[in-house]
Amino acid sequence: MNTICIMCPMGCGLKIEKVGEEIRVSGNTCKRGEAYGKAEFTHPVRTVTTLIKLEGGGVASCKTDAPVPKERVSDVVAYIGTLTIGRDAKIGDRLHASLDGLETDIVITGTPTSGC
Repeated sequence: MNTICIMCPMGCGLKIEKVGEEIRVSGNTCKRGEAYGKAEFTHPVRTVTTLIKLEGGGVASCKTDAPVPKERVSDVVAYIGTLTIGRDAKIGDRLHASLDGLETDIVITGTPTSGC
């Protein structure tokens, strides 16, 4: 597997392969790249950023407070799509989400807008 490391501004091109029971990472210039490559190979996670609907129309930006397993990203996006928050929401407000064993908070990250 080939990927780009996102742990620092270097953006090293990583080659990740499993040899026997060992996961080998090459192309990294620091230890963080090796750790990232191994994690990305075994159990990739992502912080989800999207928009959440406002009562009366418009949207606000939001994100998960912690990375979620990559295979659950679409579940999280679908769940957020069912939510509507009040127009008085402000940056930093949190909504607790419990999705079939996935516990995370949804954090408002942008000022609510009235839309385009």
